[in-house]
Amino acid sequence: MLEPKVWQLTAGSAVLGLVLAAGAVALAGPWDSGQRKAERDWAAAQGRTGGAHHPGGHPGKPAPAPSAAGVLDELAPPVESLSAPADLPDGLRKTLGPLLESPDLGPEPAASVVDVATGKQLFGERADRPMAPASTIKIATAVAALSALGPDHRIGTTVVTADDKAKGDDKGGDEDDSEGDDKAKGDDPTEITLVGGGDATLDRKRLRALAEDTARALRDRGVHEVALRFDVSLYSGPREHPIGPNDNIAPVTALMNGQGRLDDSARDSFGGPAPRSGDPAGDAADVFADLLRDRGLKTSGPPAMRKAPKDADRLAVTYSRPVSALVERMLTNSDNDIAESLVRQTAIKAGRPASFAGAQQAVQAELKEQKLPVGGALLRDGSGLNRHDRITSGLLTALLARAADPDRPELRPVLTGLPVAGFSGTLQGRYTDADAITGSGMIRAKTGTLTGVNSLAGTVVGPGGRLLAFAFLAEKAPGPDTAQRALDHLSAELTS
Repeated sequence: MLEPKVWQLTAGSAVLGLVLAAGAVALAGPWDSGQRKAERDWAAAQGRTGGAHHPGGHPGKPAPAPSAAGVLDELAPPVESLSAPADLPDGLRKTLGPLLESPDLGPEPAASVVDVATGKQLFGERADRPMAPASTIKIATAVAALSALGPDHRIGTTVVTADDKAKGDDKGGDEDDSEGDDKAKGDDPTEITLVGGGDATLDRKRLRALAEDTARALRDRGVHEVALRFDVSLYSGPREHPIGPNDNIAPVTALMNGQGRLDDSARDSFGGPAPRSGDPAGDAADVFADLLRDRGLKTSGPPAMRKAPKDADRLAVTYSRPVSALVERMLTNSDNDIAESLVRQTAIKAGRPASFAGAQQAVQAELKEQKLPVGGALLRDGSGLNRHDRITSGLLTALLARAADPDRPELRPVLTGLPVAGFSGTLQGRYTDADAITGSGMIRAKTGTLTGVNSLAGTVVGPGGRLLAFAFLAEKAPGPDTAQRALDHLSAELTS
């Protein structure tokens, strides 16, 4: 259990903050069977990180990003409100108990409700039972990545060369070496390598800017023809997610363009199912080669996969948005590609292989180091698509409470990235029924949906102005629509 924190969050500031958040996030897509369709890129990551501004230009080294702002403003509380109302736990048992028994939630759903300020569990039902979390596992992914990497970390995609001509080296000398003379004439194309850093948000716009910087650097060295290679060695292990080829996720590689999407969704937005390429890295290299040719460089043959030389010099680099923004976009859109990227970045930081297995070890170790209740947790992936993932509702509420801890501001994007009920992301079309409408605009929560698995975990301001964290997990639910409505009803009851 978390150490008590005496801090007060008022319902008035909650309403104001959530209304503003709802106005900033619009354009979201409907649900799709088995998974989700999410809002467009504008709604989650177009320069928004909990109200903080992250500059777009990155000449040289990227500037740090400010920490995300708090979810709700803190106001001086009256003395009597510094502890949860005495009757709150009894009231929750009477209210939530019968709702949790709904057949729409399957035979034995789990639940946990925690007072964020004190860390006290106000309601629990099978809260320590590991269950399939579906996409609510992304909350654990987010906490681990922010804790290990920091909110300011950015993922780089680089272009390097070890070719002497591109380096501009002048070997000089008076030796009569015809072979050396031929090389000096630049008859052979200069070899350059596009090195994937694991940025799942790399798109054509940023590849275009990277090609422009690369072409400029090569022209400055008198180079006009290149042989393009691409390096995806940062990741190891299987590329395919255990679910196999699927519209909800691309093969997991260190280099991709537009998340390997083969439809128009790659143009200006991400999130939601779409046909995916079987070779995202090769396709990204082909796009980059075209962009180099558009800038007057000749390319010798198609791009080839090859590890970059160890002594290579960097010609150009493009950086992702900060991890704080990536986390928000992942949670709002339930973006599986970003999730798998973030757990691999966490593994790299921990010195583990950037693979499914290495990421699982790194995330669980990071959460354990944070003294979170990870007993029984099994995090086989970062996205929640793996049906063998297991997590407890108690761990989910502990993660949310930790993210709200005023001593851990670097974790705040976990809360600011949660969709707003009835307004944004994967919650845009929910909380419309009469028994759940009171939660619209008042609840922020991460959704989870697989066949027979439905989950919801988030925050809400409850009676007395207390910020509550909740998590509900259901397995063997008879249908996704009825299960979602039951979960919405459960969480909406926390507002009154």
